[in-house]
Amino acid sequence: MSRTTINDIARISGFSKTTVSFAFNDPARISARTRDKILKIADELGYVPDPVARNLSLKRQQTIGLLLPEVIAEAFLNPHLSEIVRGIGAVCEHHGYSLTLIPPIRKSLLEGIRGAAVDGLITVGLGPGMEAVEFIKRRHLPFVAIDERFDSDFPVVGIDDKQAAATIMRHVLSLGHRDIVIVEFGSQPRLSVDPGVSPDRLAGYHEALREVDPALVGATAVVSATPSLDGGRQLVRTLVANRSLPTALVAMSDILALGAMIELQSIGINVPNDVTVVGFDDIPEAQLVRPQLTTISQPGYDKGLRAAESLMALIGNEVYLQHVCLEAVLMVRDSSAAPSGVSSILQ
Repeated sequence: MSRTTINDIARISGFSKTTVSFAFNDPARISARTRDKILKIADELGYVPDPVARNLSLKRQQTIGLLLPEVIAEAFLNPHLSEIVRGIGAVCEHHGYSLTLIPPIRKSLLEGIRGAAVDGLITVGLGPGMEAVEFIKRRHLPFVAIDERFDSDFPVVGIDDKQAAATIMRHVLSLGHRDIVIVEFGSQPRLSVDPGVSPDRLAGYHEALREVDPALVGATAVVSATPSLDGGRQLVRTLVANRSLPTALVAMSDILALGAMIELQSIGINVPNDVTVVGFDDIPEAQLVRPQLTTISQPGYDKGLRAAESLMALIGNEVYLQHVCLEAVLMVRDSSAAPSGVSSILQ
């Protein structure tokens, strides 16, 4: 049986093909009575609009893309990304848009961008001057960046990562800790994406250390780990094997901190009496563990929401804010405490 077309609906309804097209694609241009009649006939004939043809007619895809810095299976190991997606999704639902996840294709972000059939992009961790950013510009795609520098020449939504990192490090130092390990992202390649927030957070940690004693900057180890539960667990195993477990672990993400806590507790090391552990993000799981995690609360949902709102304004040629800096708040919970005074936990 042949597929029902707009021509069939026009012939049976007595309306022109253009009027029938308006009923599906631009209903404001015809009366509600006319549209209802056309839709009733279309339903009786079993007509299903072709979304590709519709998008070509509208010159819109009715979808925006989220450009991921890693393959999907790796990117969603960090629950903070899920919070961002929730915020984006709320705006998409309001505007009748869908959301397409765009990971690197064959380890290339450019391949992902090249094949993206979207009206605009939200990026995570892409910086000015990067090849991927320049390629997006050459495609003339509207885009908004999450977690990028606020001196960029494109819209950015994020927090002041340096200030937030300095705040939580000051908390750790105020408890009396001096034997500290900083845990940054970096054991897995980010597929041509720059380190994103890592340099700013590291600069904030170092600023707080320098305020107490400039020598602490050089004396404080910085190690890399995959931002996942397994990444945090493996980090602790490595520190234990090297007999270099500190009195405080300062992690750049909650999921890393939670993985470290799980591993510490599994080998009989008490958090926080033996080792203080702090994170960054305030994902929902941070309050579900025991002890609850001391962390920086940054609004992942609001990041996604505000980025998507800005992108919709760009797509619609409306007024938007160039940069949106959201508030980050120190959440002091039970995973941080003064050092116990034991010089080496493993000795």
